[in-house]
Amino acid sequence: IGKLSVCGTINDLTAVGAKPVAIACSLIIQEGLEIKVLDKILNSIKTVCDKEKINIVTGDTKVVEKTACDKIFIVTAGIGVIENNLKFDYQMIKPKDKIIVTGNIAEHGFAILLSRGSYGFSYKIKSDCASLWDMIKNIIPFGNKIKFMRDPTRGGLSSVLNEIVEKNCNIGLKLYENRIPLSKEVKSISEILGLEPLSMANEGKMVLVVDAEFSEKILKILRKHPLGKNAAIIGEVTKKNCGKVILENIFGSSRIIDMPVADQLP
Repeated sequence: IGKLSVCGTINDLTAVGAKPVAIACSLIIQEGLEIKVLDKILNSIKTVCDKEKINIVTGDTKVVEKTACDKIFIVTAGIGVIENNLKFDYQMIKPKDKIIVTGNIAEHGFAILLSRGSYGFSYKIKSDCASLWDMIKNIIPFGNKIKFMRDPTRGGLSSVLNEIVEKNCNIGLKLYENRIPLSKEVKSISEILGLEPLSMANEGKMVLVVDAEFSEKILKILRKHPLGKNAAIIGEVTKKNCGKVILENIFGSSRIIDMPVADQLP
């Protein structure tokens, strides 16, 4: 939860092209929480901040009665500096632009689901939780050739892509199922449980819409970084099916990917 809290804020800043520089971190702690647990959480936060050269500059700590919270809540907010000419605008997205995802999707959501241990089987799926600035900073020089960036957390990939076509109703999005990076474990567990991996949460991935002419160059740079080794161009912007996200499978048939109406798991 410590790493997750600061990485979430770092990635929100990264998604608007801002270099993260400072974080405020507040803790709401249930009385009776073991000190060794708190130490582990704070060390997790410190490890990320030291690596990313980000300072925790302020915060607050409150201890509340046992009925007031579930062990610990962490609230973070961050400040970043924009040092480039990035300007994201849904209306800048146009047909033929390419959609990129920086790696295997749905790993965080399924890792949380399986950690609850109520299914009688186990898979080695690890959360993808990570700070993305060190990777994304390498493509910032492309400036306005990057039309859109977003980390697909709650609601996953389907939520982010549906948001795009809701904001710009003059375009549609076409995805190619065989290009979406999924681990074998995620494919297997999603088939067994009947869950849609496109709607599962991620905590270490970024979705980008980029100019078609520069898409391969951007992809090549992303793949040079350990966090982007499985990055892929998964689709494109089209003039057809305006306001919709369409997924095409290997047999050529298509289905609509709707905006998730609720989390598949809390």
